[in-house]
Amino acid sequence: MAITRINIGPVHPSTHGVLQLVVDLDGDTIERVDPHIGYLHRGVEKLTETRMYMQNPPYMEKLDYLAPMSYDEAYVSAVEKALGIEVKERAMYIRVILLELQRIASHLFFIGTVGNDLGQMFTLFMWAYMDRDKVLDLLQEATGSRMFYVNMRLGGMLSDLPPDFEERTLETLDYMEKRIKEYESFIEKNPVFHERMKNIGILSPEKALDLGVTGPVLRASGVQYDVRKNSPYYVYDKLHFEIKILTKGDNFARYKLRLLEMRESIRLIKEAFKSMPAGDALGMPVKLRSPPTKNRIACVSREAPKGEVMMYLVADDQKPYRLSIRSPNFINLMAIMHMAKGLRTADLFATLGTLDLVMGCVDK
Repeated sequence: MAITRINIGPVHPSTHGVLQLVVDLDGDTIERVDPHIGYLHRGVEKLTETRMYMQNPPYMEKLDYLAPMSYDEAYVSAVEKALGIEVKERAMYIRVILLELQRIASHLFFIGTVGNDLGQMFTLFMWAYMDRDKVLDLLQEATGSRMFYVNMRLGGMLSDLPPDFEERTLETLDYMEKRIKEYESFIEKNPVFHERMKNIGILSPEKALDLGVTGPVLRASGVQYDVRKNSPYYVYDKLHFEIKILTKGDNFARYKLRLLEMRESIRLIKEAFKSMPAGDALGMPVKLRSPPTKNRIACVSREAPKGEVMMYLVADDQKPYRLSIRSPNFINLMAIMHMAKGLRTADLFATLGTLDLVMGCVDK
């Protein structure tokens, strides 16, 4: 057996810009894939030790810049837990609504780019981007920003939802429900999509659990784990939604699961609006009212769009003494070594695309 070693990336557009894959090939069959990271290393965890608590959320949002609010919220929640700050009830509902809108926006980006990773379906790319823009319009109305929001405050929000926000959101969600059906019809009638995605890049549930994979990648392999259900936070335990799972564990299942999750997010947002109480949702000002006890420790876990995010925080007077972030993208990337073995070279890019990676999250 003659093995050929090639380098893919870190400049190839199909490898998300700053990811290098060292690939061993037997002819056109992949024998081994080694991901090489570190081209975007930012040192975010260390930077937080030099800044006051509420100077750090902008750094968090640069980790997954396609779902920035999810990291902002996870960090602020860790600070709240470490300092013993209660979140106002209305703010809990607002956070859930905005986080689920963020999940829809993130999954729409995936739906649009997965066709590009196959080298086709530019129509799908444009559809998903236009629809994602509608969700970003809502997030901009609620936060004042289109991409990086930094709207969480200790105990609540920077501002309440604007007038008529519920009405405009529900109109957009009704539109999105129709569009998801159109995505399915358009994508799943394409025989090339089926050939490139079905039975390709299979990840077994046993291997997924061994690797610590989370999020849609794990649930597409048949493992029923979702932090919102297994360790509920905010008001998720008061809302009715299902953990969507598929059992095949291939590229097609990972694509399909994200469509199913978008429908569940729509259901969650609609119910949250119905149950949300009136009252004050504003959080504390940026400056802490009183310094906390030294070396208070907190760990929070969140179901971000790409998987489980964990923030481990050791609190000092006015800034983190230590912060450690568990990044789902970093863990999920390691699965490519097992998923790609035995595939053809062209299948590597489709399989990598279904992991929905953001390298800022990997190279934190």
